[in-house]
Amino acid sequence: MWPSWSPNAPADLKDALASLPRPVLDAALGRTILARFDAFLTGLERYRAHPYSRALLDPPVMWREGATSLLDHGGEGPIVVLVPSLINRGYVLDLDEKTSLARWLATQGLRVLRLEWGAPAADERDYDVAAYVLRLERALEELGEPVHLLGYCMGGLLTVAAAIRMPIRVRSLSLLAVPWDFHADAPDRARTLASIHASIAPLIDRLGGMPLDLIQALFAWLDPLGAARKFSKFGTIDRDSAQAHAFVALEDWLNDGVELTPGVAADGMARWYGDNDPVHGRWHVDGVAIDARQVRARSLLLVPQGDRIVPPGSANALAAQLPDAEVISPPLGHIGMVVGSRARHATWEPLRNWLKFGAPG
Repeated sequence: MWPSWSPNAPADLKDALASLPRPVLDAALGRTILARFDAFLTGLERYRAHPYSRALLDPPVMWREGATSLLDHGGEGPIVVLVPSLINRGYVLDLDEKTSLARWLATQGLRVLRLEWGAPAADERDYDVAAYVLRLERALEELGEPVHLLGYCMGGLLTVAAAIRMPIRVRSLSLLAVPWDFHADAPDRARTLASIHASIAPLIDRLGGMPLDLIQALFAWLDPLGAARKFSKFGTIDRDSAQAHAFVALEDWLNDGVELTPGVAADGMARWYGDNDPVHGRWHVDGVAIDARQVRARSLLLVPQGDRIVPPGSANALAAQLPDAEVISPPLGHIGMVVGSRARHATWEPLRNWLKFGAPG
Protein backbone atom coordinates (compact mmCIF):
# COMPACT_ATOMS: atom_id res chain seq x y z
CA MET A 1 0.00 0.00 0.00
CA TRP A 2 3.01 2.32 0.36
CA PRO A 3 3.94 4.30 -2.77
CA SER A 4 7.61 3.39 -2.36
CA TRP A 5 6.95 -0.35 -2.03
CA SER A 6 8.60 -2.48 -4.70
CA PRO A 7 7.58 -6.17 -4.60
CA ASN A 8 10.76 -7.60 -6.10
CA ALA A 9 10.96 -10.77 -4.02
CA PRO A 10 12.06 -13.96 -5.77
CA ALA A 11 9.23 -15.62 -7.64
CA ASP A 12 9.63 -18.85 -5.67
CA LEU A 13 9.61 -17.18 -2.23
CA LYS A 14 5.93 -17.87 -1.61
CA ASP A 15 6.38 -21.58 -2.41
CA ALA A 16 9.49 -21.79 -0.21
CA LEU A 17 7.65 -20.26 2.75
CA ALA A 18 4.63 -22.46 2.19
CA SER A 19 6.82 -25.55 2.54
CA LEU A 20 7.82 -24.64 6.10
CA PRO A 21 5.77 -25.81 9.08
CA ARG A 22 3.68 -22.89 10.30
CA PRO A 23 5.08 -22.97 13.89
CA VAL A 24 8.65 -22.82 12.54
CA LEU A 25 7.85 -19.89 10.27
CA ASP A 26 5.94 -18.03 13.02
CA ALA A 27 8.79 -18.49 15.50
CA ALA A 28 11.45 -17.32 13.03
CA LEU A 29 9.39 -14.32 12.02
CA GLY A 30 8.73 -13.43 15.65
CA ARG A 31 12.43 -13.58 16.52
CA THR A 32 13.31 -11.36 13.56
CA ILE A 33 10.65 -8.77 14.39
CA LEU A 34 11.72 -8.58 18.03
CA ALA A 35 15.41 -8.33 17.12
CA ARG A 36 14.81 -5.52 14.67
CA PHE A 37 12.50 -3.68 17.03
CA ASP A 38 15.06 -3.98 19.82
CA ALA A 39 17.82 -2.65 17.53
CA PHE A 40 15.63 0.32 16.59
CA LEU A 41 14.75 1.16 20.20
CA THR A 42 18.37 0.79 21.30
CA GLY A 43 19.50 3.27 18.67
CA LEU A 44 16.67 5.67 19.48
CA GLU A 45 17.47 5.67 23.19
CA ARG A 46 21.18 6.18 22.52
CA TYR A 47 20.31 9.15 20.34
CA ARG A 48 18.08 10.64 23.03
CA ALA A 49 20.81 10.18 25.66
CA HIS A 50 23.66 11.51 23.55
CA PRO A 51 25.35 14.54 25.17
CA TYR A 52 25.75 16.53 21.94
CA SER A 53 24.09 19.94 21.81
CA ARG A 54 24.69 22.47 19.06
CA ALA A 55 26.75 25.28 20.54
CA LEU A 56 27.69 27.11 17.33
CA LEU A 57 26.47 30.70 17.54
CA ASP A 58 24.80 32.33 14.58
CA PRO A 59 26.77 35.11 12.87
CA PRO A 60 25.60 38.73 13.12
CA VAL A 61 22.28 39.77 11.60
CA MET A 62 22.71 42.36 8.85
CA TRP A 63 19.04 42.60 7.81
CA ARG A 64 15.76 41.48 9.30
CA GLU A 65 12.14 41.48 8.25
CA GLY A 66 9.50 39.76 10.30
CA ALA A 67 10.72 36.30 11.30
CA THR A 68 13.42 36.30 8.60
CA SER A 69 17.06 37.21 9.18
CA LEU A 70 19.96 37.68 6.78
CA LEU A 71 23.06 36.45 8.60
CA ASP A 72 26.57 37.65 7.75
CA HIS A 73 29.19 34.88 7.68
CA GLY A 74 31.84 37.36 6.56
CA GLY A 75 34.53 36.83 3.98
CA GLU A 76 35.94 39.06 1.28
CA GLY A 77 34.86 38.99 -2.34
CA PRO A 78 31.68 38.70 -4.41
CA ILE A 79 28.52 38.26 -2.34
CA VAL A 80 26.89 34.82 -2.21
CA VAL A 81 23.42 34.63 -0.65
CA LEU A 82 22.44 31.16 0.61
CA VAL A 83 18.69 30.50 0.41
CA PRO A 84 17.47 27.35 2.24
CA SER A 85 14.11 25.62 2.18
CA LEU A 86 11.13 27.03 4.03
CA ILE A 87 10.61 23.71 5.83
CA ASN A 88 13.90 23.00 7.59
CA ARG A 89 16.02 25.65 9.25
CA GLY A 90 18.89 27.02 7.21
CA TYR A 91 21.64 26.07 9.64
CA VAL A 92 22.16 22.78 7.81
CA LEU A 93 24.44 25.04 5.78
CA ASP A 94 26.22 25.91 9.05
CA LEU A 95 25.77 22.73 11.04
CA ASP A 96 28.85 22.74 13.27
CA GLU A 97 32.45 23.88 13.40
CA LYS A 98 33.68 21.19 11.02
CA THR A 99 30.63 20.94 8.80
CA SER A 100 29.66 24.37 7.54
CA LEU A 101 29.40 25.12 3.84
CA ALA A 102 28.69 28.76 4.72
CA ARG A 103 31.80 29.27 6.86
CA TRP A 104 34.01 27.35 4.46
CA LEU A 105 32.92 29.45 1.47
CA ALA A 106 33.68 32.57 3.52
CA THR A 107 37.32 31.46 3.69
CA GLN A 108 37.49 30.97 -0.08
CA GLY A 109 37.42 34.56 -1.33
CA LEU A 110 33.65 35.04 -1.11
CA ARG A 111 31.37 37.16 1.07
CA VAL A 112 28.73 34.79 2.42
CA LEU A 113 25.25 35.74 3.64
CA ARG A 114 22.63 33.22 4.73
CA LEU A 115 18.87 33.63 4.95
CA GLU A 116 17.18 32.08 7.96
CA TRP A 117 13.44 32.19 7.27
CA GLY A 118 12.32 31.53 10.85
CA ALA A 119 8.96 30.24 12.04
CA PRO A 120 6.01 32.23 10.64
CA ALA A 121 4.90 34.98 13.00
CA ALA A 122 1.23 35.75 13.60
CA ASP A 123 1.16 38.44 10.90
CA GLU A 124 2.80 36.05 8.40
CA ARG A 125 0.17 33.32 8.59
CA ASP A 126 -1.34 34.40 5.27
CA TYR A 127 1.97 34.09 3.41
CA ASP A 128 2.28 31.85 0.40
CA VAL A 129 5.49 31.00 -1.46
CA ALA A 130 5.18 34.17 -3.55
CA ALA A 131 5.24 36.28 -0.38
CA TYR A 132 8.57 34.72 0.59
CA VAL A 133 9.95 35.39 -2.89
CA LEU A 134 9.04 39.05 -2.44
CA ARG A 135 10.80 39.01 0.93
CA LEU A 136 13.92 37.56 -0.71
CA GLU A 137 13.76 40.32 -3.30
CA ARG A 138 13.61 42.99 -0.59
CA ALA A 139 16.70 41.49 1.00
CA LEU A 140 18.50 41.65 -2.35
CA GLU A 141 17.44 45.28 -2.77
CA GLU A 142 18.97 46.03 0.62
CA LEU A 143 22.35 44.71 -0.55
CA GLY A 144 22.46 47.17 -3.41
CA GLU A 145 24.66 45.13 -5.77
CA PRO A 146 24.32 42.00 -7.91
CA VAL A 147 24.90 38.77 -6.00
CA HIS A 148 25.36 35.06 -6.55
CA LEU A 149 22.23 33.23 -5.37
CA LEU A 150 22.56 29.71 -3.97
CA GLY A 151 19.29 27.87 -3.46
CA TYR A 152 19.00 24.56 -1.62
CA CYS A 153 16.02 22.30 -2.29
CA MET A 154 12.78 24.33 -2.03
CA GLY A 155 14.87 27.47 -1.59
CA GLY A 156 16.10 26.99 -5.13
CA LEU A 157 12.63 27.59 -6.57
CA LEU A 158 12.56 30.92 -4.77
CA THR A 159 15.94 31.88 -6.24
CA VAL A 160 14.79 30.99 -9.77
CA ALA A 161 11.77 33.25 -9.29
CA ALA A 162 13.92 36.10 -7.98
CA ALA A 163 16.36 35.73 -10.88
CA ILE A 164 13.51 36.09 -13.38
CA ARG A 165 11.91 39.03 -11.62
CA MET A 166 15.15 40.88 -10.68
CA PRO A 167 17.74 39.98 -13.32
CA ILE A 168 19.94 43.00 -12.57
CA ARG A 169 20.33 41.79 -8.97
CA VAL A 170 21.44 38.22 -9.77
CA ARG A 171 24.89 37.38 -11.12
CA SER A 172 24.44 33.62 -11.10
CA LEU A 173 22.32 30.78 -9.76
CA SER A 174 23.71 27.80 -7.85
CA LEU A 175 20.92 25.25 -7.46
CA LEU A 176 21.48 22.35 -5.04
CA ALA A 177 18.96 19.48 -5.34
CA VAL A 178 16.18 21.76 -6.58
CA PRO A 179 12.93 20.08 -7.72
CA TRP A 180 11.23 21.32 -10.88
CA ASP A 181 9.32 18.50 -12.56
CA PHE A 182 7.41 17.08 -9.62
CA HIS A 183 6.01 14.24 -11.73
CA ALA A 184 9.34 13.13 -13.19
CA ASP A 185 9.86 10.12 -10.93
CA ALA A 186 6.56 9.07 -9.39
CA PRO A 187 3.57 11.04 -10.73
CA ASP A 188 1.03 8.91 -8.89
CA ARG A 189 2.77 9.53 -5.58
CA ALA A 190 2.86 13.26 -6.32
CA ARG A 191 -0.85 13.32 -7.05
CA THR A 192 -1.51 11.30 -3.90
CA LEU A 193 0.28 13.99 -1.91
CA ALA A 194 -2.07 16.56 -3.44
CA SER A 195 -5.03 14.38 -2.43
CA ILE A 196 -3.69 14.21 1.12
CA HIS A 197 -3.49 17.99 1.15
CA ALA A 198 -7.10 18.27 0.04
CA SER A 199 -8.16 16.13 3.00
CA ILE A 200 -6.07 17.94 5.61
CA ALA A 201 -6.38 21.53 4.32
CA PRO A 202 -9.32 22.32 6.64
CA LEU A 203 -7.23 21.17 9.62
CA ILE A 204 -4.23 23.24 8.48
CA ASP A 205 -6.47 26.29 8.10
CA ARG A 206 -8.01 25.74 11.53
CA LEU A 207 -4.57 25.41 13.15
CA GLY A 208 -3.19 28.38 11.23
CA GLY A 209 -0.31 26.31 9.84
CA MET A 210 0.96 22.85 8.98
CA PRO A 211 2.59 21.44 12.15
CA LEU A 212 6.06 19.95 12.07
CA ASP A 213 4.79 16.53 13.21
CA LEU A 214 2.53 16.37 10.16
CA ILE A 215 5.38 17.39 7.85
CA GLN A 216 7.58 14.70 9.38
CA ALA A 217 4.84 12.12 8.88
CA LEU A 218 4.72 12.93 5.17
CA PHE A 219 8.50 12.53 4.86
CA ALA A 220 8.17 9.17 6.64
CA TRP A 221 5.47 8.20 4.15
CA LEU A 222 8.10 8.44 1.38
CA ASP A 223 10.34 5.90 3.17
CA PRO A 224 8.40 4.13 5.94
CA LEU A 225 11.33 2.05 7.20
CA GLY A 226 13.94 4.82 6.94
CA ALA A 227 13.83 5.70 10.64
CA ALA A 228 14.17 2.05 11.66
CA ARG A 229 17.22 1.62 9.44
CA LYS A 230 19.08 4.73 10.55
CA PHE A 231 18.48 4.35 14.29
CA SER A 232 19.29 0.63 14.22
CA LYS A 233 22.61 1.47 12.61
CA PHE A 234 23.25 4.30 15.08
CA GLY A 235 22.84 1.82 17.93
CA THR A 236 25.98 0.01 16.77
CA ILE A 237 28.21 3.10 16.62
CA ASP A 238 30.65 4.20 19.33
CA ARG A 239 28.94 7.05 21.18
CA ASP A 240 32.11 9.16 21.27
CA SER A 241 33.01 8.75 17.62
CA ALA A 242 32.93 11.50 15.01
CA GLN A 243 30.33 9.45 13.15
CA ALA A 244 28.00 9.48 16.15
CA HIS A 245 28.53 13.22 16.65
CA ALA A 246 27.64 13.87 13.00
CA PHE A 247 24.53 11.68 13.20
CA VAL A 248 23.16 13.45 16.28
CA ALA A 249 23.93 16.92 14.91
CA LEU A 250 22.06 16.15 11.71
CA GLU A 251 19.17 14.40 13.42
CA ASP A 252 18.72 17.33 15.79
CA TRP A 253 18.50 19.62 12.76
CA LEU A 254 15.96 17.37 11.06
CA ASN A 255 13.77 17.55 14.15
CA ASP A 256 14.11 21.32 14.46
CA GLY A 257 11.97 22.32 11.49
CA VAL A 258 9.24 24.94 11.39
CA GLU A 259 5.59 24.73 10.50
CA LEU A 260 4.39 25.89 7.11
CA THR A 261 1.74 28.51 6.55
CA PRO A 262 -1.47 27.25 4.92
CA GLY A 263 -0.54 29.09 1.72
CA VAL A 264 2.93 27.54 1.48
CA ALA A 265 1.49 24.07 2.16
CA ALA A 266 -1.09 24.57 -0.61
CA ASP A 267 1.53 25.82 -3.07
CA GLY A 268 3.87 22.92 -2.40
CA MET A 269 1.46 20.02 -2.09
CA ALA A 270 -1.40 21.00 -4.39
CA ARG A 271 0.11 23.26 -7.04
CA TRP A 272 3.65 21.89 -7.27
CA TYR A 273 3.24 18.19 -6.49
CA GLY A 274 -0.37 17.93 -7.62
CA ASP A 275 -0.55 20.20 -10.68
CA ASN A 276 3.19 20.24 -11.46
CA ASP A 277 3.01 23.98 -12.15
CA PRO A 278 6.74 24.91 -12.18
CA VAL A 279 7.84 22.73 -15.10
CA HIS A 280 4.87 23.95 -17.17
CA GLY A 281 5.50 27.64 -16.44
CA ARG A 282 2.21 27.98 -14.57
CA TRP A 283 3.66 29.14 -11.24
CA HIS A 284 3.24 32.91 -10.83
CA VAL A 285 4.73 35.39 -8.40
CA ASP A 286 2.95 38.72 -8.15
CA GLY A 287 1.61 38.37 -11.69
CA VAL A 288 4.90 37.20 -13.26
CA ALA A 289 5.08 33.69 -14.73
CA ILE A 290 8.12 31.83 -13.42
CA ASP A 291 9.34 30.32 -16.67
CA ALA A 292 12.88 28.99 -16.22
CA ARG A 293 13.58 29.66 -19.89
CA GLN A 294 13.52 33.37 -19.04
CA VAL A 295 16.45 33.23 -16.59
CA ARG A 296 19.32 35.38 -17.86
CA ALA A 297 21.93 34.41 -15.27
CA ARG A 298 24.26 31.49 -15.79
CA SER A 299 23.41 28.51 -13.62
CA LEU A 300 25.11 25.57 -11.95
CA LEU A 301 22.93 22.66 -10.88
CA LEU A 302 24.19 20.07 -8.41
CA VAL A 303 21.98 17.03 -8.88
CA PRO A 304 22.94 14.27 -6.40
CA GLN A 305 22.65 10.78 -7.84
CA GLY A 306 21.27 9.22 -4.64
CA ASP A 307 18.62 11.83 -3.85
CA ARG A 308 15.37 10.24 -2.59
CA ILE A 309 13.67 13.55 -1.79
CA VAL A 310 14.34 15.28 -5.13
CA PRO A 311 14.83 12.56 -7.76
CA PRO A 312 17.47 13.47 -10.37
CA GLY A 313 14.84 13.55 -13.11
CA SER A 314 13.01 16.33 -11.30
CA ALA A 315 16.11 18.51 -10.95
CA ASN A 316 17.42 17.74 -14.43
CA ALA A 317 14.16 19.06 -15.88
CA LEU A 318 15.16 22.47 -14.58
CA ALA A 319 18.58 22.17 -16.19
CA ALA A 320 16.88 21.39 -19.49
CA GLN A 321 14.87 24.62 -19.35
CA LEU A 322 17.56 27.03 -18.13
CA PRO A 323 19.28 28.75 -21.08
CA ASP A 324 22.82 28.66 -19.66
CA ALA A 325 23.15 25.75 -17.26
CA GLU A 326 25.88 23.36 -16.21
CA VAL A 327 25.17 20.17 -14.26
CA ILE A 328 27.26 18.24 -11.73
CA SER A 329 25.93 14.93 -10.39
CA PRO A 330 27.82 13.99 -7.21
CA PRO A 331 27.39 10.39 -5.95
CA LEU A 332 25.65 11.59 -2.79
CA GLY A 333 22.19 12.04 -1.32
CA HIS A 334 19.96 15.04 -0.73
CA ILE A 335 21.49 15.97 2.62
CA GLY A 336 24.85 14.24 2.24
CA MET A 337 25.70 16.59 -0.62
CA VAL A 338 25.80 19.42 1.93
CA VAL A 339 27.03 17.83 5.17
CA GLY A 340 28.33 14.38 4.28
CA SER A 341 31.91 13.23 4.74
CA ARG A 342 32.47 13.45 0.97
CA ALA A 343 30.65 16.75 0.50
CA ARG A 344 33.74 18.98 0.48
CA HIS A 345 35.38 17.18 -2.42
CA ALA A 346 32.21 16.33 -4.37
CA THR A 347 30.14 19.49 -3.80
CA TRP A 348 31.85 22.32 -1.92
CA GLU A 349 35.00 22.57 -3.99
CA PRO A 350 33.33 22.41 -7.43
CA LEU A 351 30.82 25.00 -6.21
CA ARG A 352 33.63 27.29 -5.00
CA ASN A 353 35.49 26.90 -8.28
CA TRP A 354 32.40 27.71 -10.31
CA LEU A 355 31.54 30.79 -8.25
CA LYS A 356 35.10 32.16 -8.40
CA PHE A 357 36.42 30.98 -11.73
CA GLY A 358 33.34 30.13 -13.79
CA ALA A 359 34.05 26.39 -14.00
CA PRO A 360 33.69 23.57 -11.45
CA GLY A 361 37.02 21.95 -12.34
